[in-house]
Amino acid sequence: MPLTMNREVFITCAVTGSGSTQDRSPHVPRSPEQIANSAIEAAKAGAAIVHCHVRDPETGAPRRDVELYREVTERIRDAEIDVVLNLTAGMGGDLVLGGTETPLPAVAGTDMAGATERMAHIRACLPEICTLDCGTMNFAEADYVMTNTPGMLRAMGGMMTELGVKPEIEAFDTGHLWFAKQLVAEGVLKPDALVQLCMGVPWGAPDDLNTFMAMVNNVPSDWNWSAFSLGRNQMAYVAAATIAGGNVRVGLEDNLWLGKGQLATNAELVERAVTIVEALGARVIGPQEVRERLNLVKRAPAAA
Repeated sequence: MPLTMNREVFITCAVTGSGSTQDRSPHVPRSPEQIANSAIEAAKAGAAIVHCHVRDPETGAPRRDVELYREVTERIRDAEIDVVLNLTAGMGGDLVLGGTETPLPAVAGTDMAGATERMAHIRACLPEICTLDCGTMNFAEADYVMTNTPGMLRAMGGMMTELGVKPEIEAFDTGHLWFAKQLVAEGVLKPDALVQLCMGVPWGAPDDLNTFMAMVNNVPSDWNWSAFSLGRNQMAYVAAATIAGGNVRVGLEDNLWLGKGQLATNAELVERAVTIVEALGARVIGPQEVRERLNLVKRAPAAA
């Protein structure tokens, strides 16, 4: 497939994530106020979309409390700058096995919840977008499995469609794209799908360019897509995704560094991405243009 560069690029900022980065950089936000403020600064720097998890305000540990998501949502919606809100729906599928000789019962760190519970904060906050991790996968940790069965994905995807919240399909490998296409074929998801190609996450798709282009070439031509990689390759993938015809994601969820020995803020990562995109000759588009392109509707949170 010949490369067709994207000339109008939107930038997503993944603000905090759920990984154990909270003690590795003072810039990783913890409280709802910090997360919202960091998202707002990223929007001012040029991010059209902010992707948010929530954390325990004291410890920084990942949480999925509806009230924490509601506070983040309200603070972002009340800001003077517009931005598209993308909340994770990936929490509640964490399985930590007990080791190679006694895998069951599951041990501390396991957080398995039903589809309705995993979607509770989406129903309450009504963001334009929420994520749908489209498969089960081993992660870098020895005994941790990100668990998303076909039945769970059909249930959650159906709820997203019913709520009018666009799923951002998180594809960590080619099989995840295969199943995402099946969800569209079944009518669980709408045909104008949005996908995020997640590169370099152990042990999903490695972030070499051959694998990346295999992922790109498996995205249907009428879908919108974005891509990212981790750590020092984050900015390289800003260029790669733009040149390959997609959109880009940066942020502290995926990378803590602006340069060697220089810890980044979310706004600084977005600013660097803007510079790269514009240097390639493309234009960075804003939130209203993103809503028009992706058929999104901005709404206030549901009544408490």
